[in-house]
Amino acid sequence: MKKAKGFTLVELVIVIVIVGILSIVAVPIYRGYTRKAMATEGRALLGTIQTAQKVYYTEFATFATVGATNFTTIIDVDARPNKYFTTFTVTGNGSDWSATTAGSGSASGISITIKGSRTGQPTWFDSGLNN
Repeated sequence: MKKAKGFTLVELVIVIVIVGILSIVAVPIYRGYTRKAMATEGRALLGTIQTAQKVYYTEFATFATVGATNFTTIIDVDARPNKYFTTFTVTGNGSDWSATTAGSGSASGISITIKGSRTGQPTWFDSGLNN
């Protein structure tokens, strides 16, 4: 008598259940990592603005203010090549400044803000990364 080869229906169902449970756990974790990776582009943009604000303050003894835009010659920042964070807003006065950018496309819902001053380290605020 020949021995049967293959898998039983019970074995296949068990494998499908295990794969389903793993995907239920893994997909949200993966989405969180991809959103954090997208936010890196926004942080890089705001880091560029931070450097530009330092240069502007050195030259004019005040911080620049730029409305919602994707490019400015005032502080020479260009967000047009970015994929997710293509616009920014900068507000400034003689002693402090802040800049905000919001994601678009698959990064929508992510908002990043940096606040700085003449003295001290800037403060970062992120929202929407755990959606």
